[in-house]
Amino acid sequence: MNTSEIITVRPQGAHLSKQQLPNFEGISAQTTGTKHLCMHLVVIPPGGRAVAHYHNGYETAIYIVKGRAETRYGPNLEFSSINEAGDFLFIPPNLPHQPVNLSGSEEVIAVVSRNDPNEQESVVVYNT
Repeated sequence: MNTSEIITVRPQGAHLSKQQLPNFEGISAQTTGTKHLCMHLVVIPPGGRAVAHYHNGYETAIYIVKGRAETRYGPNLEFSSINEAGDFLFIPPNLPHQPVNLSGSEEVIAVVSRNDPNEQESVVVYNT
């Protein structure tokens, strides 16, 4: 890929991530040849939750576009952060976490960015 031009990515549909959530692939090594980041859209269905996981060695930044979610985190997922549309979240590398949609009728939509160009490769499923 030519990295001296702007590349547009139009997702062709969702795929199920290792976290068991629908993802719409955006910017990654596979789609644009990026070397240091990925960015995609994640949807948490009403009442849904991700599988607990962490990102091995990589930071994650999230912007919630729609909805309200609780992110449980820590070695036993014993801590909690509740966030809603308009909030930015930072998740440090290797921090076990699990996002949960707090609504039974509305989906959560979030833009997720990570300093890992291979979006799913650093995901490690975490058993508490």
